[in-house]
Amino acid sequence: MNEGARYSVSLNFEGVQLPPFEDILLLGRRCPHGKMGIIKCLDLLSPEGFELVELDNDVVQAMLVSKRILKRMPVDKIIGILKEKVFPFITNGEIVKIVFNVKIYFDNIEEPFDQSS
Repeated sequence: MNEGARYSVSLNFEGVQLPPFEDILLLGRRCPHGKMGIIKCLDLLSPEGFELVELDNDVVQAMLVSKRILKRMPVDKIIGILKEKVFPFITNGEIVKIVFNVKIYFDNIEEPFDQSS
């Protein structure tokens, strides 16, 4: 061993959540893990948490969508947004994690006036 050798260590860490995405995962046509491999893996990590949506697109073959998002927004609206805003940036073979926040607003909720209260 080298006499007088010293070590310097820089360290940081953070917790990891599984699966490594919460909202939507886009699967490119030639993604390296294969659609079925990713689906099986996700089913082990989060059974019943995501729905597979097959897509008719030249680059993106499918997407996995959190069921909580699907309770808030119809899948055809989600696909429309992603086709316009995200699909143009995806390449074959890519797997893309998407953060997709949905907020629901209600305006002017009215109820009949009850004078007996």
